[in-house]
Amino acid sequence: MRYQKFKGDFLFTGKEMLSGDQVLIISEKGEVQEIVPSSDAGDDIQVFEGTLAPGFVNCHCHLELSHLKDVIPPHTGLVDFLISVIQRRGFEKEVIADAITRAEQEMYNNGTVAVGDIGNTIDAIATKQQSNIYWQNFIEVLSFSDARAEENMANYKNILQTFQQALSGKSSLAPHSPYSISPKTFEMINAATKEQIISIHNQESIAEDVLYKTGEGDFLKLYKNFGVEKSPFPITGKSTIQSYLPHFKNGQTIFIVHNTYMQEEDIVFANNYAMQNGLQLVYCFCPNANKYIENQLPQLDLFIKHNCRMVLGTDSYSSNWQLNIAKEIKTLHEAFPDVSLTTLLQMGSLNGAEALQLTDKLGSFEKGKTPGVVAISGDFKSRRIG
Repeated sequence: MRYQKFKGDFLFTGKEMLSGDQVLIISEKGEVQEIVPSSDAGDDIQVFEGTLAPGFVNCHCHLELSHLKDVIPPHTGLVDFLISVIQRRGFEKEVIADAITRAEQEMYNNGTVAVGDIGNTIDAIATKQQSNIYWQNFIEVLSFSDARAEENMANYKNILQTFQQALSGKSSLAPHSPYSISPKTFEMINAATKEQIISIHNQESIAEDVLYKTGEGDFLKLYKNFGVEKSPFPITGKSTIQSYLPHFKNGQTIFIVHNTYMQEEDIVFANNYAMQNGLQLVYCFCPNANKYIENQLPQLDLFIKHNCRMVLGTDSYSSNWQLNIAKEIKTLHEAFPDVSLTTLLQMGSLNGAEALQLTDKLGSFEKGKTPGVVAISGDFKSRRIG
């Protein structure tokens, strides 16, 4: 059997950072064989500058929105961003399909091996059928009113069935956000997703908490686009996560995505509720999207303080300059210099594989796994090398 041997300035295994005198050996099929000192590795060692790491796991993306690259200006704030997305419809199918294909290839080349991808449509299925990336598909439900909850859920269940029939990866329903899901719809999603992996956009703007606490705020501008003059949601006097999380009690793993304005009291509440009710919470950070939309970053140190499970995502090309986990790591590394690079790399690899339940193959350089190999340069450019 032929083997490939890789050596960098550093070798991140998925769990720890090793010095550059270690060599990773994989088979021609990509299976990890062992890590040995360079003195024991023999000849034909491929040497790379920077850090070698397992393939990236992107836990939050919207591949189907790739045609919106460079279309919506940055720093608009979330509500105006959402209005812009709604208003920019009518792209030709060929344009959408081509953008999806190019974005998938970009992610593959930069070292992405698995993606938790949001889908409101079936636009990305054809590309995913040909892809060498693993896709966990979240069929995103939007349903403002209890009156239309059953009708809307039936529609999204049909989309879910199409994904399940067309693709080998897991697919599940997922609520879009607390500002787009009615109480009855939350209950129906809870019933339909027992012990499944789901996701929800959380506290991406201050306006979300204002909406649930007072029924007022910027989101009323969004609802007017749908002919709704006041908040369709109950005024709870609480933050969004304290208002919606109690709808879930069915053993789900929930990706809590963004968390840009999540406060410590909400982290404590969410973790306690999850522990008491058999949920698994995974906090997914998309820092470049947060900078693109709100020009703000989440308080990462608070999530570390409370021992949260943390992963990374890119969000979509409507709100990012690239779809590369290495660039998400770069942004957090610059903003939180006290957080080790090992922690950030683990968020982008092993933690993501664990969250998507893929650790039998991905996330770390353990014997028999096929995690892919990424070379990350000093300026956080990345490329797949194995």
